Amino acid sequence: MLNNIALSGRKISKEYPGKGKVLQDLDIELEHGALYALLGPNGAGKSTLIGILTGIYQPDNGEVSVLGYNPVKSPLEVKRRIGIVPEELALFERLTGLQQLMFSGRMYGLSAKETKLRAEELLSLTELNDAGSQLIATYSKGMRRRLAIATALIHRPSIVFLDEPFDGIDIIAAQVVRALLEELRRKGVTILLTTHILEIADRLATHAGILYQGKILDHGTKASLLDRYQSLNLEGVFKALVPISDISKATLSFYQEGITE
Repeated sequence: MLNNIALSGRKISKEYPGKGKVLQDLDIELEHGALYALLGPNGAGKSTLIGILTGIYQPDNGEVSVLGYNPVKSPLEVKRRIGIVPEELALFERLTGLQQLMFSGRMYGLSAKETKLRAEELLSLTELNDAGSQLIATYSKGMRRRLAIATALIHRPSIVFLDEPFDGIDIIAAQVVRALLEELRRKGVTILLTTHILEIADRLATHAGILYQGKILDHGTKASLLDRYQSLNLEGVFKALVPISDISKATLSFYQEGITE
């Protein structure tokens, strides 16, 4: 059903000078309430695609619709309705965690009272209550990742884009992030998650797409992909589509000491 589609992209292409085509006639579609894992090795084009879907980059060709708006023609309408957590985090290190959230909430037009309540709620959800009064400069990488997610959620977006949110963080931070994403999905928030860590995607995703060399090789509900490739998990689907020479050990397993417990 068309009215169940939160986001769609058709025939998206993007080329960078000296690098050739990063995305090639790519199609993507997200249903409302889905947690869509965009899977691919490093360099597959995941970050570029997020940039185009969120209006940071313009595609060379193709069309994008986010909640009925074109991110190129109506960038403010799109930005009011989405949250973005980039791989390279942009936080104000001279602010405290609470101040970061207060600043972001006010920028989105929330009242001071509403922003304070929302900031305190998010600090609790991300288990940063005790760190809210500390300078961000003192935060660990996992704490910064959690704060970046809280910042992206301050205005209650309908769609959240997360680019490699589990990259380089410790087990405890990863468990907190995973629980938060599961809670968001239960509340009906649409999530696009890019990752090269298949173990995490297999735990979280309701839908998935395999991106390789700028093309989505296959996509659909997790159940349909497992059935199509007669696999018990997304790792098997990934291995069936991506040449083994481009699959790193980090792609296949992550924090075996306890992250999936």
